[in-house]
Amino acid sequence: MTMLDDRPAPGPKPVFEGQKRRGEQTALYLFVIVPFLAFLAAIPVAWGWGLGWTDVSLFVVFYVVSGLGITVGYHRLFTHGSFKANRGLRIGLAIAGSMAIEGPVVRWVADHRRHHAFSDREGDPHSPWRYGETLPALMKGLAYAHIGWMFDEMHTNREKYTPDLLADRDVRRISDTFALWLAVSLLSPALLGGLITWSWAGALSAFFWASLVRVFLLHHVTWSINSICHTIGERPFQARDKSANFWPLAILSFGESWHNMHHADPTAARHGVLRGQLDESARVIWLFEKLGWATDVRWPKPERLEKLKA
Repeated sequence: MTMLDDRPAPGPKPVFEGQKRRGEQTALYLFVIVPFLAFLAAIPVAWGWGLGWTDVSLFVVFYVVSGLGITVGYHRLFTHGSFKANRGLRIGLAIAGSMAIEGPVVRWVADHRRHHAFSDREGDPHSPWRYGETLPALMKGLAYAHIGWMFDEMHTNREKYTPDLLADRDVRRISDTFALWLAVSLLSPALLGGLITWSWAGALSAFFWASLVRVFLLHHVTWSINSICHTIGERPFQARDKSANFWPLAILSFGESWHNMHHADPTAARHGVLRGQLDESARVIWLFEKLGWATDVRWPKPERLEKLKA
């Protein structure tokens, strides 16, 4: 018998892999607080300084690119495997999602897979029901689910929840160079604004609107899926948790707020499946499929939806 034979069989990997470093916590505070301060300043700045078409255009372009990077890339592709993407598309979506400044792709996916494993139960990183169902408990839970959970000192174990992404050299490299894509996301609008207007004022204005305010809005739309969409809304499909469809967020979230359907069938490429439910992310995946960049798309089938109805 060899020494290897005497070793105990390995047990399941732990949920957490260690504490966040102090620098990570500091950076997290900065990228939550600074865009928030920019948003508070947005109204008086717009009133006294003005909001030009260059700022609006750059805001929309960077919001759409980084937002779809989260919904189509981080969420539907990397977390749930709703479709397969060729190498170029995988790299592009990983970079676009990184530009939303919601964390490295591997970290984001690990947290979200843990959320689905324990949705609205003990172990869910951001359930609004963690403190109970009374009104005070729910108010506290909503605040925690929306933003408080990110300041938890423990890291979700990537080896347990994302072994596939850790084995993907391209995705892991993009995840490890998150600081680079963060800089690209924040500085590109300023560079473009300065070049388009040929002025420092244009660069500063674009940085304010298309970098800081854009990141603030995108963050809070994403976080609202964790908080509001597990509290308020309709539940037409059967799910193990309290996920709900909240229509006011549908456009800004690119279809992510049809959250009840998503939790009823997590790998489905389309979340808005009922009449009138706009799902821009699904339309983008459809376009990628038509272009031949995406394959094996898991479109929800009518018979499957019928079985899932509540």
